[in-house]
Amino acid sequence: MSSSVVEKFLRYVKIDTQSWSPSDTFPSTEKQKDLGRLLAAELEAMGAGDVTFDDRFGYVYATIPSTLKEKKSVPVIGFIAHMDTAMAMSGKGVKPRIVENYAGGDIVLNEELSIVLREKENPELADYVGKSLIVTDGTTLLGADDKAGVAEIMTMAEYLLTHPEIEHGTVRIGFTPDEEVGGGVDHFDVEGFGADFAYTVDGGALGELEYENFNAADAVLHVNGCSVHPGSAKGKMKNAILLAQEFQAMLPVHEAPEATEGYEGFYHPGTIQGNVEHVDVDYIIRDHDREKFEKKKALFRKTVDFLNEKYGADTFAADMTDSYYNMKEKILPENAHLIEHAVKAMEMASVTPKISPIRGGTDGARLSFMGLPCPNLCTGGQNCHGKFEYACIESMETTVQILINILSLYAREQG
Repeated sequence: MSSSVVEKFLRYVKIDTQSWSPSDTFPSTEKQKDLGRLLAAELEAMGAGDVTFDDRFGYVYATIPSTLKEKKSVPVIGFIAHMDTAMAMSGKGVKPRIVENYAGGDIVLNEELSIVLREKENPELADYVGKSLIVTDGTTLLGADDKAGVAEIMTMAEYLLTHPEIEHGTVRIGFTPDEEVGGGVDHFDVEGFGADFAYTVDGGALGELEYENFNAADAVLHVNGCSVHPGSAKGKMKNAILLAQEFQAMLPVHEAPEATEGYEGFYHPGTIQGNVEHVDVDYIIRDHDREKFEKKKALFRKTVDFLNEKYGADTFAADMTDSYYNMKEKILPENAHLIEHAVKAMEMASVTPKISPIRGGTDGARLSFMGLPCPNLCTGGQNCHGKFEYACIESMETTVQILINILSLYAREQG
């Protein structure tokens, strides 16, 4: 199993699948389909059923048939991972390297460019002494987010198909594009997928289990100024750059990503463009608590109204759209068994579960509100979206076992 998951992962990360939010197509980049076609071909070769590659949208679907000899009321369980990598850093020309039997200390990723993964800045490295790590050469991200999840699901599928003696119900597999740009399940066929429940395999360190995520909104602040030659601007100029700055200063200073953790929400201006005449600022608004989330949105709008009263109507405007909600609403209490089984499956693999909220979102968050309750499981990856991203081989192997354990538990439960 070890060579299988590693070989798959190393093969997948070398395929550039970076998504691109400015795109107006779905998927946002055609190159994501290159991995989709490969995965579909591999699933067919290993004997999976109902293998489908959606050439229009890029989704991959497949089935692992039930091995139960008698008809039992076992739910159909799905496992889902995304194929794209983040915009934050290039995923082209990834050169993965295995650091075997990590001895501790710093890891030189690229001697020529003096790029070093430093233990002081990454204290969790101490947990991996004696294990094997897959790292980058420091010029790209690795792609463990989420090709580690893809490789683990594919390895699970291959293992189950070659070991029919393992009892399990019907398993559905789904691979999605564009998760990193928020569109991963825009066209996901939940009804056709046919699972009763699912897990996204898109987390971090071994043992991570997540069923809470932010409620999320995107907001674009539009600021209309008035440009006048600065030599004769007194009483006439309205500098949209300074007005946008004033808007930001009115938001709670401690409700920013750099000042929050855990369940604490925030406002975050991600990009800004413009000039004296006009400025647009892209914000994201986040909070785990739905009531606090609505209050944050209300304060954003109230600030727009207040500044319009100060500077004149239509000086400020905001377009706001909800992106996703906290999947906890769809998992607890009715579907608590998903968490209970995942916890037990981890303990069977000698892993201590680490249940924590996601300070972000996953495909599973949206799927949970589309009728498919879908918590999130670990992959063994760390430092996603950057050149210091790495994955632990032993954690990836154990994650495969956790997926198999979940299926076995559901089968035994109905035995």
